[in-house]
Amino acid sequence: MLGCNSWRLNSDWKHAPMVWNRRAERHESSNTTKQARGFALVSVVAAGALLLTACGGGDTATESATPTPTESAVVDPNAVQPSLVGLHIEGAEGGAWASAPFGALRLWDNGTAWSQIELAKGEFKWDNLDGVIDNAESKGMTDILYVLGTTPAWAAKDPENLNDADYPQPGAAEAPANMEDWKEWVTAVATRYQGRISSYQIWNEANLANFFNGTPKQMAELTKEAYDIIKAIDPEAKIVAASPSTRLTKSFERFFPKYLEQLAALGWPVDVMAIHTYPDATGDPSARAALVIKAQELLTAANSPAIPLWDTELNYGLAGPGDIPREEITGAGAAGFIVRTYIDDLRLGIERSYWYIWTLQPYDLLGIQAYSGSDGEQGFFAVNDWVTGAIFGGCTEADNTVVCDFSRDGTSWKVAWAQSGEATYVTPENSQLICDPLATCIEAAPSSATTLTEIPVRIYLQ
Repeated sequence: MLGCNSWRLNSDWKHAPMVWNRRAERHESSNTTKQARGFALVSVVAAGALLLTACGGGDTATESATPTPTESAVVDPNAVQPSLVGLHIEGAEGGAWASAPFGALRLWDNGTAWSQIELAKGEFKWDNLDGVIDNAESKGMTDILYVLGTTPAWAAKDPENLNDADYPQPGAAEAPANMEDWKEWVTAVATRYQGRISSYQIWNEANLANFFNGTPKQMAELTKEAYDIIKAIDPEAKIVAASPSTRLTKSFERFFPKYLEQLAALGWPVDVMAIHTYPDATGDPSARAALVIKAQELLTAANSPAIPLWDTELNYGLAGPGDIPREEITGAGAAGFIVRTYIDDLRLGIERSYWYIWTLQPYDLLGIQAYSGSDGEQGFFAVNDWVTGAIFGGCTEADNTVVCDFSRDGTSWKVAWAQSGEATYVTPENSQLICDPLATCIEAAPSSATTLTEIPVRIYLQ
């Protein structure tokens, strides 16, 4: 058996102690989770299992050991960039930060919306937005996406009849009654943060009534005005279209084509298109990929220009639509869904995706948790190890399997999974080792039949 250095396994073995500790704590966890629904490590005809402690001397994952965005910077323009992995962070305005590596930050649910800043016309409370940007810059993070909407009550169409269901405050889903109020707001925020905010998104989930109850035409007009103002103040800033949620298909299909039609009539005043791809509560990455493809079909039908597409919010297992209950996803299933999400982005042409949300503690809304010590955290470490900074060689699909090629610094590997259920895969003749996203590894017998599951595995090659 070759030594660990021969396999260059520092990345997969680095966080092993933490993985083993958490796995022991969850040994008796509920059989209702996806962890217990068959998302076990692949069955492999192998020479024998390797203990994670075999290499010895691995560092326990801690916040202090977490790569900063600066440390994770990728110079090779042909390699997968850190910005592929975006994140929302609970409490970032107060100094909180993620212990997992990521390359881009979206500001939402940080108390930074228009309705939370301009509390009265011309009176601004910048504290939270200042705080999160100062915090991000102190961590080396400069790729910041800011959401410009929502409407303050004083600027709403009917301040006397505000909808309590609007988010984040009553009346916030209203289109501004006076376009000049919107223009003055955009001017104020772009002027204050010139050169510090790299991208501006027009609105969040504009096809859902509790976020925006105006028309696609109104949203396109808001987009055009913001584009012209921001480009005049900060020409390098990117303008990101309003992000419709694809989750409620009928709402998405009513709003998105009409929004695109209106953007086309205004000369496409955006640098980036955007979607949100939460699948239903039982949906997996394959279901999420189907939502991406649907959005791309609508963009093609609208003759959208060849500009990037970002998924600015996603997670799995959220309750609904209808009476479908939340589904908890843990263990290698949670970490594997995260890995598959970002590899799917590469193979489907999504330039980046912003995971919702890194939290300080478990958040019951979400199917996959991401906080320090969580399985989701391990998923982000796996993406950083398996994908970021590597050369992506494309993917092949056949017989219910997806196999993707990566290389870095003279080392090559494959990442493989079953689209659904299980699938048989024959390992390459130069296979040496197979690892799951929680850094559980076994030796691989070359050219041997392997059972893949929906959990992706990394296959090291000689």
